[in-house]
Amino acid sequence: MSAHPGHGTAGTRDVAGPRVWGDMTVEVALSVMAAARTGRLVVCDEDGQRVGLVTRARLTAVRDSLGYTDRIRLRDVTDGNGLLALFS
Repeated sequence: MSAHPGHGTAGTRDVAGPRVWGDMTVEVALSVMAAARTGRLVVCDEDGQRVGLVTRARLTAVRDSLGYTDRIRLRDVTDGNGLLALFS
């Protein structure tokens, strides 16, 4: 679970921000955002390919929800319709 610079494949060049993996927990992702002084992260799959973005506002809402546990990973974050909310 590490953050990577915002360079790499063509799919990530158009989006600035640290790159992280989907298995990162919400708490760690929020810490990475704070350290990087950014409001969003580029989320990548196991192959390093961009699968979406996640914002500080979205992660804060997840962390503050009643069903939150410290085991929730970025890949588990949904938009309420069962869809990954990484692009919100």
